[in-house]
Amino acid sequence: MEQKSKCYAVVKKRLYLHRHRLIATNPTTAAVSIAGLGVTRNSTLTLHLPLIGGMQAPVAPKARLEFLNTKPPPNYVAGLGRGATGFTTRSDIGPARAAPDLPDRSAAPIGAAAGPAGAGRGRGKPGGDEEEEEENEEKGYDENQKFDEFEGNDVGLFSTSEYDEEDAEADKVWAMVDGHLDERRKDRREARLKEEIEKYREQNPKITEQFAGLKRNLYTMSADEWDSIPEIGDYSLRNKKKRFESFVPVPDTLLEKARQEQEHVTALDPKSRAAGGSETPWGQTPVTDLTAVGEGRGTVLSLKLDRLSDSVSGLTVVDPKGYLTDLKSMKINSDAEISDIKKARLLLKSVITTNPKHPPGWLAAARLEEVAGKLQAARQLISKGCEECPKNEDVWIEACRLSNPDEAKAVIAKGVKAIPNSVKLWMQAAKLERDDVNRSRVLRKGLEHIPDSVRLWKAVVELANEEEAKLLLQRAVECCPLHVELWLALARLDDYDNAKKVLNKARLKLPKEPAIWISAAKLEEANGNTAMIGKIIERGIRALQREGVEIDRDVWMKEAEAAERAGSVATCNAIISNTIGMGVEEQDRKRTWVDDAEECTKRGSVETARAILAHALTVFLTKKSIWLKAAQLEKSHGTRESLDALLRKAVTYRPQAEVLWLMGAKEKWLAGDVPAARAILQEAYAAIPNSEEIWLAAFKLEFENNEPERARMLLAKARERGGTERVWMKSAIVERELGNAAEERRLLDEGLKLFPSFFKLWLMLGQLEERLSHLEQAKEAYELGLKRCPGCIPLWLSLANLEEKMYGLSKARASLTMARKKNPKNPELWLAAVRAESRHGNKKEADILMAKALQECPNSGILWAASIEMVPRPQRKIKSMDGLKNSDNDPHVLTVVAKLFWHDRKVDKARSWFNRAVTLAPYNGDFWALYYKFELQHGTEDSQKDVLQRCIAAEPKHGEKWQPISKAVENSHQPTEVILKKVVVALGKEDNSVEDRKL
Repeated sequence: MEQKSKCYAVVKKRLYLHRHRLIATNPTTAAVSIAGLGVTRNSTLTLHLPLIGGMQAPVAPKARLEFLNTKPPPNYVAGLGRGATGFTTRSDIGPARAAPDLPDRSAAPIGAAAGPAGAGRGRGKPGGDEEEEEENEEKGYDENQKFDEFEGNDVGLFSTSEYDEEDAEADKVWAMVDGHLDERRKDRREARLKEEIEKYREQNPKITEQFAGLKRNLYTMSADEWDSIPEIGDYSLRNKKKRFESFVPVPDTLLEKARQEQEHVTALDPKSRAAGGSETPWGQTPVTDLTAVGEGRGTVLSLKLDRLSDSVSGLTVVDPKGYLTDLKSMKINSDAEISDIKKARLLLKSVITTNPKHPPGWLAAARLEEVAGKLQAARQLISKGCEECPKNEDVWIEACRLSNPDEAKAVIAKGVKAIPNSVKLWMQAAKLERDDVNRSRVLRKGLEHIPDSVRLWKAVVELANEEEAKLLLQRAVECCPLHVELWLALARLDDYDNAKKVLNKARLKLPKEPAIWISAAKLEEANGNTAMIGKIIERGIRALQREGVEIDRDVWMKEAEAAERAGSVATCNAIISNTIGMGVEEQDRKRTWVDDAEECTKRGSVETARAILAHALTVFLTKKSIWLKAAQLEKSHGTRESLDALLRKAVTYRPQAEVLWLMGAKEKWLAGDVPAARAILQEAYAAIPNSEEIWLAAFKLEFENNEPERARMLLAKARERGGTERVWMKSAIVERELGNAAEERRLLDEGLKLFPSFFKLWLMLGQLEERLSHLEQAKEAYELGLKRCPGCIPLWLSLANLEEKMYGLSKARASLTMARKKNPKNPELWLAAVRAESRHGNKKEADILMAKALQECPNSGILWAASIEMVPRPQRKIKSMDGLKNSDNDPHVLTVVAKLFWHDRKVDKARSWFNRAVTLAPYNGDFWALYYKFELQHGTEDSQKDVLQRCIAAEPKHGEKWQPISKAVENSHQPTEVILKKVVVALGKEDNSVEDRKL
């Protein structure tokens, strides 16, 4: 502060500004007010505002030093202040000097080290900073701290606190919560990501995908078109430096030499004639032609083989087949292999020399010599090995293998003398004998030394007859009482009473063996004591549990299946009934038992599956699903009597189950017992009086058995009781069969009043008008039906066909276009439009529509099948590959591929593809008709019968060709076999008409 006045001299003081008061530099001086310092109107105040952390007093700038022309200070390293490090070069003598430790200047302001001392960082904390800290503490945070982008201003809240176990546990819990939320959103996230990827790939296809169609069309180009494509050329040659090329004429000597090489001399020169023609001048020897030499060697070898082979004179020296076999069996060792063999030989020699009692070393050395083709050396080595290691059975067996057949017995005899307790040596000795008597003698000799060998006992029993085997097994169970197979074999050979005694003895010796109890049950079943089987199995399970044996239901189920395969059905049932519920929770019993029955059925264990379901029905008497599973099993693998008995029992416990009554009635009908089927349906109606399914089943029974009056009465009663739309439809069908068009129209009109949204009634009304040639009324019926049912595809197709018949293609095209707008992505409508264009010869329009259809419905099998048949024959193979890939092996595409193989005369492949198609879609009658037609042309009688039986069992109801024929009035009561053959005839006529159009 400077003060200028007349009375006072100029006074300069340095002060600090603090809100309302001024504080002097000297802390002992009391604070004074501005008026007390004599500040007047003419005073000049100069304020110095300090920055955060203090500030230095202004320092006068120093003059710039000419440091480039001066000598650097000692220990100076250029660039060290900005973080650079020293380095050395070849011109340096010593290494780079280490950087001295410098103070941290990152927080100090520029010029902090120079000038007079002031109030700043490191000089004590002035009062203003204390007030600022107090203000920050009141706020809870520091306004001047660096902002963290992730945590915001809260980064410093807990920076000074300790991270303890509670914090770690909280972080762990939050991590689990985040993981759970992420798992919940995983499916949606992956689906969204997949959709985005597919969308991106559609919008940004690869270059290979864009040009895939063009590449496929390249094979249609002819050779002339391909040759007419201009070559791109190598335009980079313009920028290349041309090399110097010189052309020199060929010398005459080279031409003369070439002429002599290709010249054929037919006369001898004088020198050769003087020598009698046996000397060839050196200058006239032609250059060797390696190709000619190779051909000559082949000719000579063939001549030699012909001379050595069988001839008329009887000279037989070489067998051609054996000669080739010998050539294949020869092992040609390269130099590297020979070198490896030598190295291995040295290593193994070192092994057997340093440790002669090591059997693997002798074995390896002998086998190495055998591989090298030195069999005699291998025999000598293994003989020394037997001398050095006489107690090792592997060495003796190897010596026996390498020896001649005559010497092998002597070698193995020495082995069994050295190791009389070796089972392997006795078995090898028995193998060397050629007849069973000598083998049995050797094995019995071995049993004298090793009486507890189960392997030897089994081998000697297999060679003995029944009586000797019984005696041998009696001795065997004495010597090996803990082997269950010997006990069971003895029980099988003895009679009933002795077998029971044997099994009792075995049970005492082996109380933890379940096979003994199962064998006892089988023994009782074989002797007709079925009442004891369940008791034996139950007692056996209790005894095993007392001995601490764990009862594993899966193991016992396998035993039950084994008993079924052995023919012991009662034992199988007893095992299942006593063990199937062990280890299964009460709430899982139904599902587990049904799954077990299905798995057993797949494995072919029908009796085991039947026993499982029978036990399940004892627990769940009122479960309809289990009764249905049991009925299906009986229908597939049982008899009609067993199925009828099961269904009778089922309706006793579940009288409200319609499907059980209907199944019983159908089985009786299929068996030809119509009165019994009527009786079952009457009982069902008494149990379920308001069941529409039973009414319709009774109608079908009468209708299919040519009883239209009874069927009409049943339907009339059903309509009186308030039947649904199906009853009205069936009623109209009956009248159509009887030829009562007026009654049929009346029923359809009444039904449409009650059920205006049932499209089948509208469809039947339109078809009725078409049959009567009332095309306008039929069109009106279809249009009214579409107003009620705009999503009904059959109505649209019927309307389009009718309009095509009445007005031509243009009107049908408009209807199909409207149908596609109201029902987008429908392949049937697209296919109808394509076929309409094709019928009128508009092939280009049909191709355009097919391309649009495949774009809108890329996974439609019927569209791909039609597209394959539309393209030219050479392109069908590639088109079919695309169809199979995009439609995920749709049966329509499989059928078209089978037809391609059929036309190419690839019978086996066509049969395989037809089989795949009918397996995937057994409900489609068109596939069965094509398959049967193929078998009629290329198959045998057995294959034709097989396809026919499979079609009858499948009972197909759908198909573009199948439905019009099966639903025709004249075919309403025809069986599946007749309809199949009629469809085959229709397919043949269609193929003939197509061929006629092509001609």
